[in-house]
Amino acid sequence: MVLAQSPEAEDLLKQAIQLHQSGQVAAAIPFYEKYLSQKPESPLALSNLGAAYARSARYKDAIAQYTKALKLQPGNVPVEMNLGLAYYKAGQIAEAAARFEKVHKAMPAETQPLLLLADCLLRLGKYSQVDTLLTPVFRNRPDDRAVAYLLGTALIRDQKTERGQTVIDRILRDGDSAEARLLLGVTKLNAHEYPAALEDLRKAVELNPKLPDVYAYYGQALQSTGDPAAAADAYRKALEADPMQFQANLELGVLLKDEQKYDLAIEHLQRALQLRPGHLDGRYQVAAIELQRGRADVARQQLERIVKEAPGFTAAHVTLATAYYRLQRKADGDRERAIVQKLTAETQAKQQKGINIK
Repeated sequence: MVLAQSPEAEDLLKQAIQLHQSGQVAAAIPFYEKYLSQKPESPLALSNLGAAYARSARYKDAIAQYTKALKLQPGNVPVEMNLGLAYYKAGQIAEAAARFEKVHKAMPAETQPLLLLADCLLRLGKYSQVDTLLTPVFRNRPDDRAVAYLLGTALIRDQKTERGQTVIDRILRDGDSAEARLLLGVTKLNAHEYPAALEDLRKAVELNPKLPDVYAYYGQALQSTGDPAAAADAYRKALEADPMQFQANLELGVLLKDEQKYDLAIEHLQRALQLRPGHLDGRYQVAAIELQRGRADVARQQLERIVKEAPGFTAAHVTLATAYYRLQRKADGDRERAIVQKLTAETQAKQQKGINIK
């Protein structure tokens, strides 16, 4: 093996850095790679190569290099941050969140890791964690629009409407905005005020069609007001901007399932479940497709797990009963039918008493 201290090796690294710094990233990569073939344990070269790969959208390769660099220099905060960004851009949001959390703990006053961590937690549906993370920051920085928007989004999605409205009011002090309209629209969606939500979300799209998640929620409003074709178009626009947007993948998967486009539907549903593996409705939709494809026993296994976790999930009991009947398990099917009848009767009784069913 050629020693790294040799003039040839040092020239390779020097030339790689010069090319990299001059913006010739693609040209720098072979020099980093050749240098590392001689000196594989150089944290600097590993990190720089990771950055070059990331600039070239080779995120999997970037992740590998940053990971090697961190094994050699555990706790290197800039490399940890870059690794988080590579995971984030690769759509591996849970892994990105873990890295941004480490950076935030090491640098609590820095805004970028804080906001990226909050955004990852939002994407993962961990709204209460965003609340815990950003509420103290919002108290100290009430005019920080990014913090206010992320916190307001978490509160509204978590149906903490009163606190969320306080944050929305703060944003509205600066005048009408896409961010405020989006939050108002989601609040109205949660309250089942679909026409009013559609109006706010349409305005949000007009004000800023590039606002994250705006097309996903616009699609929900369109779907809820009886326009599935326009909703599907909105979901596709959401996924053009962010292929890992949870709600757009989930809802588009359901629409494609209804159109019996099962392969495409499964693709979107699995992408949604990649973000939130335990999501009950996503798992239910996959099981329903398996049943419709004639794979009754596969569907049965999935549905049994779902109803065990969520005994009140009526639709899952209905579909499980169908799976049992197709498998010639009449007694099990009859049992599920009885559960459905009981759950339906309980729901009707609560509705008659004026209890809000969620």
